[in-house]
Amino acid sequence: MGHIPTTTRGRATRERILKAAAELIQRRGVAAVTLDDVERAAEVGRSQLYHYFDDRDDLIRSVIGSTVDTVLAAQEPLLLKVDSLAAIDRWFDEIVANGTRQDAVGGCAIGSLASQLSGRDDLTRQAFVDAFARWEAPLIAGLRRMQEAGELRQDADVTELADLTMAAIQGGLLLAQVRRAPDQLRHALRGARAALKDELTSPR
Repeated sequence: MGHIPTTTRGRATRERILKAAAELIQRRGVAAVTLDDVERAAEVGRSQLYHYFDDRDDLIRSVIGSTVDTVLAAQEPLLLKVDSLAAIDRWFDEIVANGTRQDAVGGCAIGSLASQLSGRDDLTRQAFVDAFARWEAPLIAGLRRMQEAGELRQDADVTELADLTMAAIQGGLLLAQVRRAPDQLRHALRGARAALKDELTSPR
Protein backbone atom coordinates (compact mmCIF):
# COMPACT_ATOMS: atom_id res chain seq x y z
CA MET A 1 0.00 0.00 0.00
CA GLY A 2 1.28 3.47 -0.88
CA HIS A 3 1.94 6.34 1.47
CA ILE A 4 -1.05 7.56 3.47
CA PRO A 5 -0.63 11.33 3.80
CA THR A 6 -0.82 13.08 7.16
CA THR A 7 -0.91 16.66 5.88
CA THR A 8 -3.91 18.50 4.48
CA ARG A 9 -2.08 19.14 1.22
CA GLY A 10 -1.06 15.49 0.89
CA ARG A 11 -4.59 14.26 1.56
CA ALA A 12 -5.94 16.70 -1.03
CA THR A 13 -3.45 15.49 -3.64
CA ARG A 14 -4.22 11.83 -2.98
CA GLU A 15 -7.95 12.54 -3.11
CA ARG A 16 -7.52 14.40 -6.41
CA ILE A 17 -5.74 11.41 -7.91
CA LEU A 18 -8.45 9.04 -6.68
CA LYS A 19 -11.22 11.27 -8.00
CA ALA A 20 -9.57 11.58 -11.40
CA ALA A 21 -9.04 7.82 -11.64
CA ALA A 22 -12.61 7.06 -10.57
CA GLU A 23 -14.09 9.47 -13.12
CA LEU A 24 -11.94 8.08 -15.93
CA ILE A 25 -12.85 4.50 -15.03
CA GLN A 26 -16.54 5.36 -14.91
CA ARG A 27 -16.41 6.92 -18.38
CA ARG A 28 -14.03 4.51 -20.14
CA GLY A 29 -13.86 1.32 -18.13
CA VAL A 30 -10.89 0.03 -16.16
CA ALA A 31 -9.03 -1.54 -19.09
CA ALA A 32 -8.94 1.72 -21.05
CA VAL A 33 -7.43 3.86 -18.28
CA THR A 34 -3.65 4.19 -18.00
CA LEU A 35 -1.50 5.85 -15.36
CA ASP A 36 -0.64 8.51 -17.94
CA ASP A 37 -4.35 9.28 -18.23
CA VAL A 38 -4.69 9.60 -14.47
CA GLU A 39 -1.63 11.84 -14.20
CA ARG A 40 -2.96 14.23 -16.84
CA ALA A 41 -6.44 14.34 -15.34
CA ALA A 42 -5.14 14.86 -11.78
CA GLU A 43 -2.32 17.17 -12.90
CA VAL A 44 0.36 15.23 -11.05
CA GLY A 45 3.65 13.63 -12.02
CA ARG A 46 4.56 9.95 -11.92
CA SER A 47 6.66 10.44 -8.79
CA GLN A 48 3.66 11.94 -6.96
CA LEU A 49 1.41 9.13 -8.08
CA TYR A 50 3.89 6.49 -6.87
CA HIS A 51 4.28 8.37 -3.62
CA TYR A 52 0.64 7.65 -2.77
CA PHE A 53 0.08 4.34 -4.62
CA ASP A 54 2.42 1.39 -5.12
CA ASP A 55 1.30 0.67 -8.67
CA ARG A 56 -1.76 0.67 -10.92
CA ASP A 57 -3.33 -2.25 -9.05
CA ASP A 58 -2.95 -0.43 -5.73
CA LEU A 59 -4.58 2.65 -7.28
CA ILE A 60 -7.47 0.58 -8.62
CA ARG A 61 -8.08 -1.06 -5.23
CA SER A 62 -7.99 2.38 -3.62
CA VAL A 63 -10.59 3.56 -6.13
CA ILE A 64 -12.80 0.67 -4.98
CA GLY A 65 -12.49 1.81 -1.38
CA SER A 66 -13.16 5.44 -2.30
CA THR A 67 -16.21 4.43 -4.34
CA VAL A 68 -17.60 2.45 -1.41
CA ASP A 69 -17.10 5.48 0.85
CA THR A 70 -19.04 7.67 -1.59
CA VAL A 71 -21.92 5.22 -2.03
CA LEU A 72 -22.30 4.59 1.70
CA ALA A 73 -22.03 8.28 2.61
CA ALA A 74 -25.07 8.96 0.42
CA GLN A 75 -27.10 6.11 1.93
CA GLU A 76 -26.04 6.11 5.58
CA PRO A 77 -28.52 8.74 6.87
CA LEU A 78 -31.32 6.27 6.10
CA LEU A 79 -29.38 3.00 6.09
CA LEU A 80 -28.26 3.43 9.70
CA LYS A 81 -31.92 3.64 10.76
CA VAL A 82 -33.36 0.57 9.03
CA ASP A 83 -34.88 -0.99 12.15
CA SER A 84 -38.49 -1.20 10.98
CA LEU A 85 -40.33 -2.00 7.77
CA ALA A 86 -41.25 1.68 7.42
CA ALA A 87 -37.59 2.68 7.72
CA ILE A 88 -36.63 0.06 5.13
CA ASP A 89 -39.31 1.50 2.84
CA ARG A 90 -37.76 4.96 3.19
CA TRP A 91 -34.33 3.56 2.35
CA PHE A 92 -35.71 1.71 -0.69
CA ASP A 93 -37.55 4.85 -1.85
CA GLU A 94 -34.31 6.84 -1.72
CA ILE A 95 -32.47 4.18 -3.75
CA VAL A 96 -35.18 4.33 -6.41
CA ALA A 97 -35.23 8.14 -6.33
CA ASN A 98 -31.48 8.23 -6.85
CA GLY A 99 -31.78 5.85 -9.79
CA THR A 100 -34.51 8.06 -11.25
CA ARG A 101 -32.33 11.17 -10.88
CA GLN A 102 -29.69 9.36 -12.95
CA ASP A 103 -32.30 8.51 -15.58
CA ALA A 104 -31.63 4.86 -14.75
CA VAL A 105 -28.34 4.92 -16.65
CA GLY A 106 -25.85 5.11 -13.80
CA GLY A 107 -26.27 1.64 -12.37
CA CYS A 108 -24.29 0.87 -9.23
CA ALA A 109 -20.77 2.30 -9.10
CA ILE A 110 -19.58 -0.58 -6.91
CA GLY A 111 -21.35 -3.21 -9.01
CA SER A 112 -19.90 -1.75 -12.21
CA LEU A 113 -16.37 -1.99 -10.83
CA ALA A 114 -17.01 -5.50 -9.53
CA SER A 115 -18.16 -6.70 -12.95
CA GLN A 116 -14.86 -5.52 -14.43
CA LEU A 117 -12.45 -6.42 -11.65
CA SER A 118 -13.72 -9.12 -9.28
CA GLY A 119 -11.89 -11.85 -11.22
CA ARG A 120 -8.65 -9.89 -11.48
CA ASP A 121 -6.87 -11.30 -8.41
CA ASP A 122 -7.65 -12.39 -4.86
CA LEU A 123 -6.73 -9.05 -3.31
CA THR A 124 -9.10 -7.18 -5.61
CA ARG A 125 -11.86 -9.76 -5.16
CA GLN A 126 -11.49 -9.45 -1.39
CA ALA A 127 -11.82 -5.68 -1.71
CA PHE A 128 -15.29 -6.24 -3.16
CA VAL A 129 -16.16 -8.81 -0.50
CA ASP A 130 -15.26 -6.20 2.11
CA ALA A 131 -17.17 -3.50 0.21
CA PHE A 132 -20.45 -5.40 0.17
CA ALA A 133 -19.94 -6.48 3.77
CA ARG A 134 -19.67 -2.81 4.76
CA TRP A 135 -22.85 -2.06 2.81
CA GLU A 136 -24.77 -4.92 4.42
CA ALA A 137 -23.55 -4.36 7.98
CA PRO A 138 -26.00 -1.53 8.88
CA LEU A 139 -28.89 -3.53 7.42
CA ILE A 140 -27.94 -6.64 9.40
CA ALA A 141 -27.67 -4.51 12.54
CA GLY A 142 -31.09 -2.99 11.90
CA LEU A 143 -32.70 -6.38 11.33
CA ARG A 144 -31.18 -7.64 14.57
CA ARG A 145 -32.67 -4.66 16.40
CA MET A 146 -36.03 -5.64 14.91
CA GLN A 147 -35.55 -9.15 16.31
CA GLU A 148 -34.67 -7.76 19.73
CA ALA A 149 -37.82 -5.61 19.63
CA GLY A 150 -39.92 -8.66 18.75
CA GLU A 151 -40.86 -7.29 15.32
CA LEU A 152 -38.87 -9.87 13.35
CA ARG A 153 -39.09 -13.61 13.89
CA GLN A 154 -36.34 -14.96 16.13
CA ASP A 155 -35.56 -17.72 13.66
CA ALA A 156 -35.15 -15.29 10.75
CA ASP A 157 -31.67 -15.41 9.22
CA VAL A 158 -30.77 -11.72 9.09
CA THR A 159 -27.60 -12.33 7.07
CA GLU A 160 -29.58 -14.22 4.45
CA LEU A 161 -32.18 -11.44 4.34
CA ALA A 162 -29.42 -8.86 3.89
CA ASP A 163 -27.87 -10.93 1.08
CA LEU A 164 -31.25 -11.19 -0.62
CA THR A 165 -31.78 -7.45 -0.30
CA MET A 166 -28.34 -6.69 -1.72
CA ALA A 167 -28.98 -9.05 -4.63
CA ALA A 168 -32.27 -7.23 -5.33
CA ILE A 169 -30.53 -3.85 -5.27
CA GLN A 170 -27.73 -4.96 -7.58
CA GLY A 171 -29.99 -6.86 -9.95
CA GLY A 172 -32.53 -4.04 -10.04
CA LEU A 173 -29.89 -1.42 -10.72
CA LEU A 174 -28.41 -3.52 -13.53
CA LEU A 175 -31.80 -4.07 -15.20
CA ALA A 176 -32.69 -0.40 -14.78
CA GLN A 177 -29.39 0.57 -16.39
CA VAL A 178 -29.77 -1.84 -19.31
CA ARG A 179 -33.45 -1.11 -19.95
CA ARG A 180 -33.29 2.60 -19.09
CA ALA A 181 -36.28 2.07 -16.82
CA PRO A 182 -36.14 2.83 -13.07
CA ASP A 183 -39.27 0.69 -12.59
CA GLN A 184 -36.98 -2.34 -12.90
CA LEU A 185 -35.27 -1.33 -9.66
CA ARG A 186 -38.61 -0.67 -7.98
CA HIS A 187 -39.86 -4.15 -8.95
CA ALA A 188 -36.72 -5.83 -7.60
CA LEU A 189 -36.99 -4.00 -4.29
CA ARG A 190 -40.65 -4.91 -4.06
CA GLY A 191 -39.59 -8.57 -4.09
CA ALA A 192 -37.02 -7.95 -1.36
CA ARG A 193 -39.62 -6.11 0.71
CA ALA A 194 -42.05 -9.03 0.39
CA ALA A 195 -39.38 -11.41 1.69
CA LEU A 196 -38.64 -9.10 4.62
CA LYS A 197 -42.34 -8.68 5.39
CA ASP A 198 -42.80 -12.46 5.48
CA GLU A 199 -40.35 -12.61 8.38
CA LEU A 200 -42.23 -10.08 10.53
CA THR A 201 -43.92 -11.46 13.64
CA SER A 202 -47.03 -9.42 12.76
CA PRO A 203 -47.06 -8.68 9.00
CA ARG A 204 -48.46 -5.25 8.16
